Amino acid sequence: MEYATLIVLLALLQYTWFTMRTGMGREKYNIKAPACSGDETWERLFRVQQNTLEQLIVFIPACYAFAWFLSPLWALILGVVFIVGRFLYSAEYVKEPKTRAFGMILTFLPNAALIVGALFGLIKGIL
Repeated sequence: MEYATLIVLLALLQYTWFTMRTGMGREKYNIKAPACSGDETWERLFRVQQNTLEQLIVFIPACYAFAWFLSPLWALILGVVFIVGRFLYSAEYVKEPKTRAFGMILTFLPNAALIVGALFGLIKGIL
């Protein structure tokens, strides 16, 4: 479980960075709390943060289940792809939202593989 914990902690560190960047952007782009709109660049930073949170809800339990029931090493590898995908998604979304697809794919595919793999490993273990 060490690999799964390592990659989950790195993903949470990445999310913390996205959150800090959004918070710092409030000052830079003059977005006074509790407002969630105003400057378009800040809104993009905020959407990256929120979308990452949405993806983490799937990623974290799926990563642990995959590592437990199938392969800790492959959970780590898929987790690295997930994190790289999140960085690419963030960079592209902030620059131009229309170009975010590749980063989103590198987030979606690991999540899908983690879920399907965990289910496969669990069912295989039950039978």
